[in-house]
This record gives sequence, structure tokens and C-alpha cells, in this order.
Amino acid sequence: MHIGLIGGIGPAATDFYYRRLISLAAEKGRDLDLTIAHADAPTLLANLTSDNGAAQCEIYLRLTERLKAAGAEKVAVTSIAGHFCIDAFAEISPLPILDLTASLSAWLQGKGMNRVGILGTDTVMRSGMYGKLAPVDVLAPAGDDLKQVHEAYVALVQSDVPAPELKYVFVRTGRALVDRGAEAVLLGGTDLNAVFTADETAFPVIDCAGIHAEDIARFI
Repeated sequence: MHIGLIGGIGPAATDFYYRRLISLAAEKGRDLDLTIAHADAPTLLANLTSDNGAAQCEIYLRLTERLKAAGAEKVAVTSIAGHFCIDAFAEISPLPILDLTASLSAWLQGKGMNRVGILGTDTVMRSGMYGKLAPVDVLAPAGDDLKQVHEAYVALVQSDVPAPELKYVFVRTGRALVDRGAEAVLLGGTDLNAVFTADETAFPVIDCAGIHAEDIARFI
């Protein structure tokens, strides 16, 4: 199946999905049929901050029409923050959407998870990833930690460099979430994969983008 990705939000996230899908296709012994359309990260962050889902949906619509014209049969957004308007986009999308929140919800319930922490943008954290992970309880960072994580994540997206001072904010806050009872911490921003590697974590983490990529790979 020809998969369409809406990428660019941000570039490191797109690179993560691209490399992971190449690897998963190789494991399956299948050729990867994939087209990527570029969306703008600062525009997404502005629309997210102002809760302007209509504007972001128009961008997704234009890009998905381009992907469909290129032969894509399904579309996925390579940004967790970019899923803030995914339900509205599903109503107008010319292609079926491979929704990260649906993939993650099914995975968490399949693993029997009860309580998880979350790191990402302000909206992702406050909403417990848009309220779509119930019945799993999602803990957001407390107090000033939430603002600091959001600012650190925005800086990470715009720089694509996991500077030590940014990593410190994520690690400190993640540990605090585990101390509050989280069984693991959701990497609720795709670019966090540049900060937390599989062999170097100070606490259990859940690779949301990786779960999404594996779900997408079912259709390869």
C-alpha cells in the first residue's frame, strides 16, 4: 500500500518516521511505497497555540490532496502536536487517516497500563493527549514544570538539537511524574526521540511515535 506522510513538523520527527518505516519494511521483506508532503512547524505551533484547528485542517487538506494525487492510499501526520485537530481533519480528509492517538490508546490498553505521565507541548500535556487515551489515567507535569517542558519542547522542535539544558528539563520532570505514580512516561512529542534513546533512559518511557510507525507498517 502507498502511504502518505505529512511531515516537516518538525524535520527530526519526519526523519524518525522515515527511518523507522524503512527499517520495518525491510524486516517484513517488503518494498516501501511512500510519499512525504512538507508542512511548516512554526505554522503548526502557532495554530496549536491559538487553537486554530480550522487553519491547520486546511493545510492538511491541501497536502493530503497532493499525496492522493501522487498515489497515496492512506495518510498519517508525523507530529503528536499535529493531532490536536485530527478528528476535525478526519471529517474532510480525502484519504483514510492513520491516527496516532488511536494506535496509542489500543497499545496502552493492550499492555494493561493504568497510569502514565506525559511530556510534550502544553496542549498535549494538559489534555492528556486530547482526552483520547481513556480509561488510562494521564498525569501532566505539575506547577511550573508544565510551562518549562512546553518551552523546552518548542525550543527542541525549532533547533532539532537536544541541548543538555533541554534534556535536563525533560529528565527531571519525567522522574517527578514517575515519583507521582506513573508506570511510564509518554514521549508525547515526536522530537523527544532525539532526547530519550532506548538504551539510555532514567525511567520507563513509551515511544508514541514508534508505536504509530509500527501501526502504519501493518499496511506496507
